[in-house]
Amino acid sequence: MIFRIDRRTGTAVYVQLIQQVRQAVRMGRLLPGDRLPTAREVAERTGINPNTVLRAYRELEVAGLVEPRQGSGTFVRDQLPPLPADLGELRRDLAEWVARARAAGLDPSDIQALVTEVAAEEEAERV
Repeated sequence: MIFRIDRRTGTAVYVQLIQQVRQAVRMGRLLPGDRLPTAREVAERTGINPNTVLRAYRELEVAGLVEPRQGSGTFVRDQLPPLPADLGELRRDLAEWVARARAAGLDPSDIQALVTEVAAEEEAERV
């Protein structure tokens, strides 16, 4: 897994790491049993403090997504919540929507901000 850190977003670096692991698990790019890079490897590739990586990994452990194995590293847990069966259809719908958003002049950061805002509004309505 390769982490990408964007310091311009205003999102804490450890949160970006958490989000990227969660997304990789949801999309099937990280599978149960897959090993995450060590904190040292991530720190060397991204230029961030290894403690920041460890903080993200601890939060992922608390969330039940990963488990540390003494002397072996951090691994995606074998028991993960199942993905929705219609993920392929949702992905196609989203790809069409993204194409319309791009045609309307939105750039990737605008699209991401809009999706985040709408998801937060929908979540607030559910509560």
